[in-house]
This record gives sequence, structure tokens and C-alpha cells, in this order.
Amino acid sequence: KMVDPTLAEMGKNLNEAMKMLEDNQRKVEEENEKKYARKDIPGPLQGSGQDMVSILQLVQNLMHGEEEEETSQAYRLQNVGEQGHMALLGHSLAAYISVLDRERLRKLTTRILSDTTLWLCRLFRYENGSAYYHEDDREGLLKICRLVIHTRYEDYTVEGFNVLYTKQPVIYISSAARTGLGQALCNQLGLPLSCMCRVPCNTMFGSQHQMDVALLDRLIKDDVESGKLPLLLVANAGTPGAGHTDKLGRLKELCEQYNMWLHVEGVNLATLALGYVSSSVLAATKCDSMTLTLGSWLGLPAVPAVTLYRHEDPSLSLAAGLTSSQPVEKLRALPLWLSLQYLGHDGIVERIKHASQLSQRLLENLKNLDFIKTSVEDELSSPVVVFKFFWEYSNRDQTSHAAQASTIQHPIISNERHIYDTFNQWLGEQLAQLVPASGVDVVELEDEGTCVRFSPLMTSAVLGTEIQDIDQLVDCLKMKIPVLTSTLQLREEFEQEVRRTVGLLYIEDLSWPGLGVVRYNYHSDGKNDDKQEKELEKINTELLKKLNELESDLTFSLGPEFGGQKNCVYIGMVTEDLDVSELVETIAATGREIEENSRLLENMTEVVRKGIQEAQLQLQKANEERLLEEGVLRQIPVVGSVLNWFSPFQVSPKGRTFNLTAGSLESTESTYVSKAQGTGTTPPTTPTSSLAKQRLPGQKPFKRSLRSSDAFSETSSVSHCDDLEKMEQRPPTLSPGPEQGPLETEKTEEQKEVAQATKADSEDIRSDKSPRNCTKVEEQESQR
Repeated sequence: KMVDPTLAEMGKNLNEAMKMLEDNQRKVEEENEKKYARKDIPGPLQGSGQDMVSILQLVQNLMHGEEEEETSQAYRLQNVGEQGHMALLGHSLAAYISVLDRERLRKLTTRILSDTTLWLCRLFRYENGSAYYHEDDREGLLKICRLVIHTRYEDYTVEGFNVLYTKQPVIYISSAARTGLGQALCNQLGLPLSCMCRVPCNTMFGSQHQMDVALLDRLIKDDVESGKLPLLLVANAGTPGAGHTDKLGRLKELCEQYNMWLHVEGVNLATLALGYVSSSVLAATKCDSMTLTLGSWLGLPAVPAVTLYRHEDPSLSLAAGLTSSQPVEKLRALPLWLSLQYLGHDGIVERIKHASQLSQRLLENLKNLDFIKTSVEDELSSPVVVFKFFWEYSNRDQTSHAAQASTIQHPIISNERHIYDTFNQWLGEQLAQLVPASGVDVVELEDEGTCVRFSPLMTSAVLGTEIQDIDQLVDCLKMKIPVLTSTLQLREEFEQEVRRTVGLLYIEDLSWPGLGVVRYNYHSDGKNDDKQEKELEKINTELLKKLNELESDLTFSLGPEFGGQKNCVYIGMVTEDLDVSELVETIAATGREIEENSRLLENMTEVVRKGIQEAQLQLQKANEERLLEEGVLRQIPVVGSVLNWFSPFQVSPKGRTFNLTAGSLESTESTYVSKAQGTGTTPPTTPTSSLAKQRLPGQKPFKRSLRSSDAFSETSSVSHCDDLEKMEQRPPTLSPGPEQGPLETEKTEEQKEVAQATKADSEDIRSDKSPRNCTKVEEQESQR
């Protein structure tokens, strides 16, 4: 067979270019380069030009050069595969074909356009349709609006906006449509925003994401009575958020009644290519136009979106821009024409079927999970799965939680909903980070709040999602649910403990996904606001550092980068074995220690300064006394030396030492006598937490000891009882000295009562050293 050498060379160059761009191996020299290297600075255009390899190397450096090692995988270039190469080859072929002679170009573009349109109409069950190929997925709807305006306003071509002024057009869109769609249409069409009517969704019956047909009927009647012209209705076969489908059959009947155009868009239109299609989606084949986004459905890069429509007047289609007399415009379909031939009918259906199977696999697993609620339109065939973590208050005090997956319909109070939104935001981000191949994301719904969405039709072909990725996603979800429930349950206990603890301030931040936010209160002592703010920031920063040094499983941070409270300690997610009391007491004790050390450092300068001044005065006074003792003659240089030689004057050296612990001046006579420096007063030990407990080897801080470890609890209880016996039998080590008064040698009445009670408890312990009795003794001691 004869092969065009230009096409062969083009295919070869494309393969080489894609291999070079997809190669993520970087040289050692590039890793050591700085972020702003000299070669990255734009320079003048080289006069001699560069070869293709150098240019492609520059493109590769721009794509991967500034990626850090830890984020290189997250922003890795998508592996487009061979079908993607066909789509990219189509863009190169389009540039090559555009230089052909006009007649040959016309024949070729007509064949490409007709073949692609015929394949798509048969594939998606849209009979007798035409196709418009466009880059922006909103551009097709825009051209359809212009087509309807030309159709309904016969004099629009001549009179323009004057015709619209006499009878204002109205375009109806659902409140669940894409954000900003109505405003974009009005801006492009030159219409006021009053021409756009948002139709609310169902509130009482049916899905809360479907358009309210009865309310739409009333809105259309009101517009007709006010002299407006109902023009077009935009319906959804898969809403952008939850993936629900409007009642297309009833909407089509309503549009025929008022002579309106029905346009449908949404991800569920992809299921029209399958053998089994739900009746709600199958009704889309009767609409006037629909928009298909094949690039995301099939994993094809840089292929255009397609708007299929039915219209009998080609002149109006040409006036609206749906068709073009320029052959080059028809070459937009070339990448899609190549890709569809490469995949074939079976390959296209298999990709869409695989995405539907992934959603069903996830939905079946979610039904068996507690505390997970789903929002799906059809449990038998739902291409989009939306779920969220939810724990009803009625089930929190029960030992068993058997919450089944059901439709999210329960209203909740604002604070609780805000907390759940925060927790589900964290859950979605964690799942997306742990299983990036799943393609899950976080979506904000009007009624349900923040949810996690899985839409494989939009992501699976691009990311290569498989069944094992769904199983891994479910396993990660099972691991995160206990963390969410434990954190949600312990938030209230943490808040109560902080509010009861002196020196700590609880900060309510509903947008923080964690145990809570706490701030150590600094006692200002009359300082101004600026100094107090700086001291507060210093103490809480040091407190955060100390807590992170404890090597616990908890996450302590300064909070979010934007929108968080200042000078606070944010505590992340926790597990059920957290000892909240120990955590709060440790935070308070550490904060007090830091504050005391800070106060000591503040007072140190003043104390040292006063001590130096006092020492100077005492030394000056001692020098004056020494002059009086030695006499005047000994101060004369020559006479004093001769006199000291004949009659030496013995004097003990006198100095002063400053005791930082006591804050006082002391004499150095004892130092010269003992030939060693005294230790002085022993500084008091820093008080530790009253809840500090003895941990097992390897046990991390803030963890409650497991109740199932009977051996450890029995051993510790018996050893504690033995300690009580030794303390009772131990003789007193301090005897009253001759200088001690009667108050120091005799016990008070209260001490005698405590001793008698301890003795009685010790007798009970000797009679029965079971862990239960020892625990009672420990409780009695703590109460006393």
C-alpha cells in the first residue's frame, strides 16, 4: 500500500514527542537547580532557531521542572494511552489537511463531519440529528439559544434587539444547574438577567435535585400573561452535584404545550450507549438538543464537545453559527473521528459500562457501612454516588449503632450541620489523598450540605479506575469512620474539660475538623494590649512546640492558614482510647510551666541589676573599711611595699555571690573556708500533672490503658496495695529537734483521722488484694 511520507513522518514525530513529554525521569543536575534558574528567565528569540528536540525538552522542563518530589505524583502528566495519541494526532492532521486545495479539503471535511455525526447519533439513540462541535461545553447551548431566537422572532435578523424589547424572551434553567450558567448565557446573548428564570427543585415530593414541574408550569403561565415569550428550557440528565435526572418526559410535554425548546445536558446521557437505559434517561432522546462531553467519558484529551440537535431550516442554523461554510471549521471533528474509529463501538460501550459497574460496586459496599448515608436517584443504576458521614444524636448514647444507608432527608440544626460539613470535607480530602485513582471529590449540596461524590463517568477513563481501587476506597472509609465517630463524641467532653480547667480558654471553631481548639490564657498583670498579645503568642507557640515533642498520636497545629484563630492550639482527629482529662491537664500544666519560666526570665534582668548595684555598694563599703584597718602609710606606693615586707598585713578576702534561686547576695567567706562553692538552696521542683500515670512500655501519651489487659491492671493494683502496707509500717524518718515547737511535733486532729482511715483501708486490702478492692482504695484516696 502507498503511504503518504508526510503522514508517516508526522506519526513518527508525534510518538517521539509524546515519549519525551511523558518521561518523568529528571537528571541529577536539574534536581539540584534552584527554583528560579537562569534558563527559566525569558530571553530574546534566538536568531538561528532551535531544533525540535531542544524545543520539546524546554516544554518538558516547563511542565515538570518546578515540581517538588513530594508533589510530583499528584501533578503527574496523565498517561493518555494510544487512543489519546489518536486524538492528539488529529490536531496535527487538521493543520496538515488545512493546506490542501479547496475542493479536496471540502470533500474530506464533509466526509469527516458526516461520519462522526452519524456514529454519534446512532450510538446515543438520537435519530435524524445534526451535530455542532465546540471547545467550550457551554458554547453549544449558546448557539442553540441563538437558533431558537432566530426561529421564534422572524424579524430578529433585520430589527435586532427591538424585537426582543417588545416581547421579552425567557429562558428557564434549574436551580441545580451549573453555577453561573444563566449569567453566562445572558452575557453572551446580550440579554438582561431578567430574561433568566431559575426554577426551584422539589421540596415535598420526589427528588430534591429534580426540577419542580408543577411550579414550572405556573411560572410559564405567569410569564405568558405578563406578555413575555417562553423561549427555552434547560433540563438535566444528571445534575452537576448529585447526578439526578429531571422528569424529562413531563418536561417535554410541557415544552410542546407552550412551544418551547428543550435542551438536555448531564453526565447520565452517556448511559444511552448501553443496552439497558433507565426510562428517565431514555426520554432525553426525544428532546430538541443535547450536549455530550465525550472527552471525559472516554478519556480522550483535547477532543471537542458535541451538541446534537434537530432543526429543519439550515439557513437559520447557519445564522445561529451551528454550521459553517468554512471547511477549516469542520476539521474540529477530526480528533473525535480518529478516536471513535480507534475505540470502535464495543470499546466505547465497554468504557461506559465499566464506569457504571464501578458506581454500583461502591453503592453496594456503602449500604453495609454504619454512619454512612447515600443520596442516589436509582439504587439499581446510578452513575453518580453521593455519600456523607452522619451520626444521629438519638443513636449516640446507645451501645450498638445500626444506622443503615438511606436517602439523606433528615433536617439538622445549623451548628450540627456545620460540624458535619467540616467532617465530611475532611473525609473527602482524606479519601482523595489516600486513593487518588478513585477520583472522589467534595461537593456542596443545598439540602444535604457537604458530601463526597464519586462520578466514574467523569473520572474513571482518565484516571484508569479499577475494581480494586473501589475496594481500597471502601477499606479506607472503614478506617476513617471510627476516627470520625470518636472525635465527634469526644468534642463535647473536651469542651467541658477545658471550660472547667483554670487557665484554658475553649475556642469554638466549627470549621475545624478535629477535637477542638484551645488557648492558654495569659495573666496580664496590667500590661498593655500590644505587649499582652505578644506574650500570648509567645506562650501558645511554645506550648504547641512542647506538645509536639511528646511524641503522641495526636496532631497539634496552629490551625488553617487562612481564617483560623490566632494564638491557639488546634487538635486534630483522635481515636476512642484518648484520655481527654489527661490531655487537658497536660496542656494546662505545660502552659503554667511556660508562663512561670517566662515570668522568671522577665524578672531576672531586674533582679540581677539590683543585685549588682547592692554588691557594688557593699564592696565599696568593704574597701573603705579595709583602708581604715591598713592605715594611710600602706597606701603610698613605695612606703606601702616596704612596710608590707617588714610587717605583712593579714586580711581575709571578702566578696559577694548572687544566688539566683533565692534572689539575694551572700558572702564568699564560706567558699574560701571550704575551698568549694556551696550549692545553696535547692530550687523547687516543677509541679507535674495530677493525672500523670505510669505507662506501659511503648504506650504513648494521652492513651487510656486497655481494659482487657487484666494482668497489667491486677499487677498494678496489688503493687499499689503493697505500697500502702509499706507506708503504714514505715517508721517516721524525721524526729523533732530541740528547736521545733509543739506545732511541728504533734499531729493535728485532721491528720489523725486521715491516718486512722488509711489504716482501716490497709487492713481491708490485706484481707482481699483483688484489683476491684484496690481500685476502691485508690478512689477513696483520691477523694480524700
